[in-house]
Amino acid sequence: MIPALETPTTTRRLPWVELAWFGALLLASYAPILARLVRQWDHDPDMSHGFFVPFITAFLIWRRRDELAALKTRPNWWGLLVVLYGTAQLYVATLGAELFLARTAFVITVFGAVWMLGGTLMVRRLFFPLALLFFMIPIPAVIYNRITFPLQFLASHLAGDALAFLGLPVLREGNILELPNQRLSVVEACSGIRSLLTLTYLSLVYGHFFEKNHWIRAALFVSTVPIAILANASRVTVTGLITEWKPEWAEGFFHTAQGWVIFMVSLFSLIVLHQILMRLSAPKGAHP
Repeated sequence: MIPALETPTTTRRLPWVELAWFGALLLASYAPILARLVRQWDHDPDMSHGFFVPFITAFLIWRRRDELAALKTRPNWWGLLVVLYGTAQLYVATLGAELFLARTAFVITVFGAVWMLGGTLMVRRLFFPLALLFFMIPIPAVIYNRITFPLQFLASHLAGDALAFLGLPVLREGNILELPNQRLSVVEACSGIRSLLTLTYLSLVYGHFFEKNHWIRAALFVSTVPIAILANASRVTVTGLITEWKPEWAEGFFHTAQGWVIFMVSLFSLIVLHQILMRLSAPKGAHP
């Protein structure tokens, strides 16, 4: 039988001093890892949402400050084991120059520190905000390539069918669309992975703020995949149509602005879907 590692005899208020001190040490220890992560947010358009993740997590925790302050905390030494595991993972990642393992070790160590200093009850209260921190970490290149490659072909296939339906002659060869006036190549940047990653994160935050029904939250999360795929295929389709009218608008500022418009349409589609699900799940005669 495993002995209890949680201190049962005393309870105390929220250990703000210990949390702040341990947080400062944690940031200092992971400073090189975090600095490189921030630089990637700045240079990688797929991870531009990473800047917002820590602030949203901090805001969610701040909103629960009264609830957390009222907790009777107990130190739990199982959290120390998690901290030690995160440290070991960081060490292995440093030896193997594995950025993903090094970065996730930071989030794992944060979980362990909260669990150790605040106890099981606190880590339960903060599980969702802390879990969102994983979204600030880029996925490994191996997984990234396995996702983007089929997304490229799917976007080019859907866009090719849409352009043909609209009466525009098109010949598709893999992820390349041959149009009368120009050739469109659906590269990794146009695969839709960027909007998929950001929309997935926003669906969790949106569901947390505006929905309490767990199955609707799950439906919103799952729906981000088809929404992102259709939105990206629409972007490629619109780009194909623009090339027949204003070829110069298919690149540069207009192409970037088009991506923002399509993403906002995707976000609006998610909100509309939420309203539909609310009405479907509401009892007869009730107003959601």
